[in-house]
Amino acid sequence: MISLPEINNILANNDPAFLEGLALKSRTVTRQYFGRAVSLYAPLYLSNYCSSHCTYCGFNNKNRIARIRLNTQQMHTEMKAVADTGIENILLLTGESYKATPLTYLKEATMIAKKYFADISMEVHPMETAEYRELFLMGVDGITVYQETYNRKRYSEVHLAGKKSDYDYRRDTPQRAARSGMRHISLGILLGLSETAGDLFSLYGHLCWMEKHFPGVEYSLSFPRLRKIKGRSFAICNISDLDLIKILCLSRVLFPRVGLNLSTRETPLLRDHALELGITRISAGSNTSVGGYQLKPAGEQEPQFDIEDRRSVEEIVRYLKSRDFDPVFTDWRAIENSV
Repeated sequence: MISLPEINNILANNDPAFLEGLALKSRTVTRQYFGRAVSLYAPLYLSNYCSSHCTYCGFNNKNRIARIRLNTQQMHTEMKAVADTGIENILLLTGESYKATPLTYLKEATMIAKKYFADISMEVHPMETAEYRELFLMGVDGITVYQETYNRKRYSEVHLAGKKSDYDYRRDTPQRAARSGMRHISLGILLGLSETAGDLFSLYGHLCWMEKHFPGVEYSLSFPRLRKIKGRSFAICNISDLDLIKILCLSRVLFPRVGLNLSTRETPLLRDHALELGITRISAGSNTSVGGYQLKPAGEQEPQFDIEDRRSVEEIVRYLKSRDFDPVFTDWRAIENSV
């Protein structure tokens, strides 16, 4: 396990020879374990109702936006629109409202998603193991949950109300999901929210603990940076492109078998560059608004964050092939999850 001073030194080191060596090692490890395969997925927002007040999020319950929750027919419409692009891995997201999106609603969404996608993951409010078990048996394969920041003091400063303000409950969510049978779990921190080196050190420790206690789960890491929402900055992100690349390369070297995700928060130029160094999973043709794929015109959408890479799935596939990458729409065979 890398030490906190070592992480600090790496983040502070901008020597070209060091950076080139780190990048080369990251690229070599990636090719050794993943070849040139890049998995594609898309996010689909089911609801933007939220009972938490997180100061950096466009969905927080103090933000005056039009709230919407997709009904059954609307879910079919949105999911079909995404599936028609070729996407087979879907990430279903909601705001953190236990009332607006209870377990029954999430189970219905899962049943509909099974008609369109081979692999289903969720990024929703944290739940109990038994609830995750019900979702797993219904067909959910993975859970995404970011601690946002592992700094308790900073966590309390930016999570002012709602269930998400419970630091320990959120931190323990991945192990509850793992106990339920979930096949893959994605962890992450929100870069720019707190001191980077400390958050990285804690995230790496959390991942090591999960790998030790739940070795059968496939893990991935994400490092989203704070982004503007409809042009408005909720918080200042001081993480440069170079900082992000160093974080991705370091993570790849330390965890050779772990997937690294990169969303459309980032520009096409940065995403294309990161693919050569260690990224193994990217979103494509994304929309971060509820009903954004088919139901709502652009001017009426309320995104969770502004997208930087607006290329279509077809355009991203074309780029990947031009660089001799192998775009993977699914590496799962759809089977019934069972006890």
